[in-house]
Amino acid sequence: MSDETKVDNTTLPPPAAAAASDSNVGITLTRRNFLAGSAIAATGLLIVPRHVLGGQGHTAPSDRLNIAGVGVGGMGANNIRALASENIVALCDVDWAYTDKNFRKMFDGIAQAKAKVDSAPTAAKRKELKDKVDQLKLLAKKYDSIKRYTDYRQMLEQQKDIDAVVIATPDHLHAVIASAAMALGKHVYVQKPLTWSVFEAREMARKARENPKIVTQMGNQGHSTDDTRLIREYIDAGAIGEVREVHSWTNRPLGYWPQGIPRPQPVAAPAATSWDMDAVMARLANAMAGNYPKPQGLEWDLFLGPGPVVEYHPLYHPFNWRGWTDWGAGALGDMGAHLIDSPFWSLDLGFPTSVETVSTPYNKESYPLGTMTYYDFAARGNKPPVRLTWYDGNLLPPDLEALGAGQMHDGGTLYIGDKGKLVHETYGDNPRLLPQSLHDSVGTPPKKYERITTSHEMNWANACKGKGKTTSPFEYAAQLTEVMLLGIVSLRTGHRIEYDAANMRVTNIDEANQFLRRDYRTGWSLS
Repeated sequence: MSDETKVDNTTLPPPAAAAASDSNVGITLTRRNFLAGSAIAATGLLIVPRHVLGGQGHTAPSDRLNIAGVGVGGMGANNIRALASENIVALCDVDWAYTDKNFRKMFDGIAQAKAKVDSAPTAAKRKELKDKVDQLKLLAKKYDSIKRYTDYRQMLEQQKDIDAVVIATPDHLHAVIASAAMALGKHVYVQKPLTWSVFEAREMARKARENPKIVTQMGNQGHSTDDTRLIREYIDAGAIGEVREVHSWTNRPLGYWPQGIPRPQPVAAPAATSWDMDAVMARLANAMAGNYPKPQGLEWDLFLGPGPVVEYHPLYHPFNWRGWTDWGAGALGDMGAHLIDSPFWSLDLGFPTSVETVSTPYNKESYPLGTMTYYDFAARGNKPPVRLTWYDGNLLPPDLEALGAGQMHDGGTLYIGDKGKLVHETYGDNPRLLPQSLHDSVGTPPKKYERITTSHEMNWANACKGKGKTTSPFEYAAQLTEVMLLGIVSLRTGHRIEYDAANMRVTNIDEANQFLRRDYRTGWSLS
């Protein structure tokens, strides 16, 4: 191994020599140069960073990133809270009544959150909770002074001081907003899944590759944890031998959002004596149809974005959008980014050669209550082929408890090697070898991968300022997202698909290729 430091699937070069000379006369110091950590001498005078002058612990305004958030009513609010030590200069959302209520609820919970700090079971947990309290206090002080928008296009056009953008909208809007921000040279943090379609994922990777100065990150926060690195270190050390089989599962959408339901709309009334599946679904559609006026202040057309025109219904917004094909990627897109992430990275899986999804009934509009997706990955170098099986809707791998994994019904991933097994929880948490005797005999594997000492969001913010690299850049995240979305392509196709990744094409069923992309509504594009 060289003197380079490994960070996920990339490497960081050795620190460059900090040499400065009088030949730097004439270089202009811009805010972006300064954020990148440039040491600039002009006219023979060394410019000293203001945080040095301000004393230890002081962060000067010029050391902070100017961040805008788009889609901040749900997970986006947590992302912004985690970035509260930076300059939050703009927030954008299509429903400010809902968003403002959620922020106020967060701020009202500060005292309760503070009370939990001392009772936390570990020092690490106490620090995590204390950091959250401090972030909430910071954000609460500045929240009312942050400029608000409902249309991200207007925000990007009018507000010139934005350095970076956090995007946490519904899935179908991720790519168009990220493209607009990147076209202006803004760093971007995009919630998982990175995109709604395979084509969009390819485009995000291409744009990031062509603009290397733009720092990107997908919001699969588990990828920045120590446990995710430990999983790969176990695999790299050969603790469970060659892995040919992986199982990942989640209980979602069960108990989180509705799926497997008809679209709310008036339909022909079924015969009174008919109670088959179609008749039951027709009754459900009629029961939900009702008169539901759009809430005041909700910009529904902006919510629809590049997707088709659908009349507003409270079943769609807020949050439940992820269960509808028009806007979300269901449980696979939601939790696959956390549960498939570790095997995808640790085993260097790349793209699958074939994908097959089976499910409970799927009406093409609302994702099924439960699915199983079978991914086949070819051999990679000296690594054998792998079959990865995905389960959602509380479906589980067979004999999970008999294997010694316990009652992990919420979600987990199980690797089956020829020397043993490895299991972890959602986000890569709590990895352990099975059986227990193997775990005890192997011990802690050699540490190979740098630990991230900040949150996933601050890992991105620091990288934007030239401090390290992000753990889940678009180069990586787009491939992981494509793998997840191919499961949905198979679901929508209704058949097993064979995939030519080099040409982004399904080879055995031509009709399946229409599901790799979507036609945008007039006025929307990735340009």
